[in-house]
Amino acid sequence: MLAEERYQIILRHLQEKHIVKVQELVNLLNASESTVRRDLQDLEAMNLLRRIHGGASLLQRRSEEPDMDTKTLKNVQQKRIIAQLAAKMINDNDCIYLDAGTTTLEMIPYIEGNNVIVVTNGLPHVEALVEKKIKSYLLGGMMKRTTRAVIGSVAMQTLNSFRFDKAFLGANGVDPEMGFTTPDPEEALIKRRAKELSEQCYVLADSSKFQEVAFCKMFDISEAYIITDELPDSLKSSILSKTKVICEQSGA
Repeated sequence: MLAEERYQIILRHLQEKHIVKVQELVNLLNASESTVRRDLQDLEAMNLLRRIHGGASLLQRRSEEPDMDTKTLKNVQQKRIIAQLAAKMINDNDCIYLDAGTTTLEMIPYIEGNNVIVVTNGLPHVEALVEKKIKSYLLGGMMKRTTRAVIGSVAMQTLNSFRFDKAFLGANGVDPEMGFTTPDPEEALIKRRAKELSEQCYVLADSSKFQEVAFCKMFDISEAYIITDELPDSLKSSILSKTKVICEQSGA
């Protein structure tokens, strides 16, 4: 198969799945791993994709954000692993903040602590919390259509009424130098304030988020623990020197 044919197949597959692993492409193309990695390197040089640990992702403008339905279908198994690890951090009688987002939403079935109180800005989250009979508060304010997150000045005013033992936040990008980032300035403000109001903050991010940088900085890497499915080897020293990482391999 010619290189150009492989390129087209890789790009079509990436359009369908948004993120692909090298091994998937090895099987799909019936090619060697070295050939696939070389193809990904070539396509990245052409600004057609971004290489990530173990695979590749679609290029995305820093200010763009997929909607909730699209994000729900991405990295499902990784999000489940992260959600289970995150839920283990919740103790009896904790008051927690649960950020809007698909990974934090995945946490709710795994919350087992007694007398836990949850504040959230996610509409799907409060519905799931009520279903699980967990005492919960939904921030007031403007509902963002794409992510179903409550944002804006009214949400900030409501948020300021609370204090938390722990906050669990999502992020679109995790970078040792650029920190935790997200595309929307108003969501970044809510996330930052929730962190400030919490004794301890956890950022939930699957391995595809590492070395990604979105438009708006939430805060520095050192200001929160990271919960992930896998920490890329290339970033271990730079991230572990700044914060604690909880992942499946750590036995957390």
